[in-house]
Amino acid sequence: MLADDKIYLGNSTHPEYLALKYGNRHGLVTGATGTGKTVTLQVLAEGFSAAGVPVFAADIKGDLSGVAKMGKAQGWQTERAKEIGFDDYKDDVFPVIFWDLFGRQGHPIRATISEMGALLLSRMLELNDTQEGVLNIAFKVADDEGLLLLDMKDLRALLIDIQQRAKDISVKYGNVTTASIGAVQRALLVLEQQGAENFFGERALEIADLMRTDRDGRGFISILAADELMRAPRLYATFLLWMLSELFEALPEVGDPDKPKLVFFFDEAHLLFDGAPKVLIDKVEQVVKLVRSKGVGVYFVTQNPVDIPEAVLAQLSNRVQHALRAYTPREQKAVKVAADTFRPNPDFSTAEVITQLGIGEALVSVLEAKGIPSMVGRTLIRPPSAQVGPLLPEERRAIMANSPVAGLYDTMIDRDSAFEVLARKAKTQQDAAEQKRIDDERAKQERSAPTTTRAPSAPRASTRQTPAEAAMNSLARTVANRLGNALVRGILGGLKRGR
Repeated sequence: MLADDKIYLGNSTHPEYLALKYGNRHGLVTGATGTGKTVTLQVLAEGFSAAGVPVFAADIKGDLSGVAKMGKAQGWQTERAKEIGFDDYKDDVFPVIFWDLFGRQGHPIRATISEMGALLLSRMLELNDTQEGVLNIAFKVADDEGLLLLDMKDLRALLIDIQQRAKDISVKYGNVTTASIGAVQRALLVLEQQGAENFFGERALEIADLMRTDRDGRGFISILAADELMRAPRLYATFLLWMLSELFEALPEVGDPDKPKLVFFFDEAHLLFDGAPKVLIDKVEQVVKLVRSKGVGVYFVTQNPVDIPEAVLAQLSNRVQHALRAYTPREQKAVKVAADTFRPNPDFSTAEVITQLGIGEALVSVLEAKGIPSMVGRTLIRPPSAQVGPLLPEERRAIMANSPVAGLYDTMIDRDSAFEVLARKAKTQQDAAEQKRIDDERAKQERSAPTTTRAPSAPRASTRQTPAEAAMNSLARTVANRLGNALVRGILGGLKRGR
């Protein structure tokens, strides 16, 4: 049953295989809740991993984590293998790396604000055209002024700086209003409350860490814990779109390789497109079209084919359709859409069989020789080889501790970036303003101080003399003169006698 260049999916009237050489032609797994989509996803992930192809898969319910533990064939698994004649069936385990945007159930995944870009960030923040224009201006200012935008606080600091320089910025880049900046800041706050501050920052995810193989040549299955992430659908959708864009930019052209370089499984794929503006859907379509030549396969997993825009749906060549219900007109339309996407089988009505499929059954059509879709077959999907169902928390932690990326992303790095540069700039401006205030205050005090004048001298005592005082003063002067003359003559006489 197993083949080196194919993935065994199950049996219809014959074994159904997905050729590895067409694995990068993308695919779709659909079906109502409880019809077996997660088991099919695990079968595909195990098949690609065994062939040496790294896999990335979003795990919405935690069920896919069991692929990291050796399987113990349950009753239904052995019975299913026997029913389809799967003689090569055996228990197995696969190399796994657990990831989590919030860093709780896996190694943290981070991206910088600059890597995310204005378009995807605007989508995440649900900004209108005017607000998106302000965000584009912010990114342009950061580029022109050499400011690194790494995390949320960098973008917040830049927006505050732009608001303070709104007049000059508006002249050079276009109109910037306080109201628009305030709206962007409020949207950032909402996103921050959803846990986005854990996603933005460094160390940013390196695509090479998603493309690892173990010593036996098996591709690592990177499992993104998405149960908590589902509560922030904008963050989930934008992250997945960012990752596709990063792959497109980072990987070289390889054309059509013998097997994919990497395969993505996007569970709950409708979250990528619900309420998305046309420009973003166009971007998804463009990336899905072009990433094929990079050797990357993208598989969308959702309940209904109508969840996927037609332009994207047309790119998905490998189809696995589980049961759909048709109780309402919309559901009946979805069944018809799903049936029309398959190459008809003259042995049955595709539209009728879609509503009659049991759990674990699916309609399968894959690319065959020369890239031609195979005739749709009613297929019983093979059982997975690893454990079906989630790991225990302690088992997950043990695998994380021995992961090849253990310690690489677990601690956030906060290097010098826009926040620090603008904080220093604001501190310098504040110090200069304070010094100017002090200087102005001193000058003001000097101008207002009174002019210093000599204190008036005390009035002199009156020099006017009475007649009696004048006579006494005259007598005193006469006596003093006579006494002085006598002293002089005495002294001179003494000198003469002593010779």
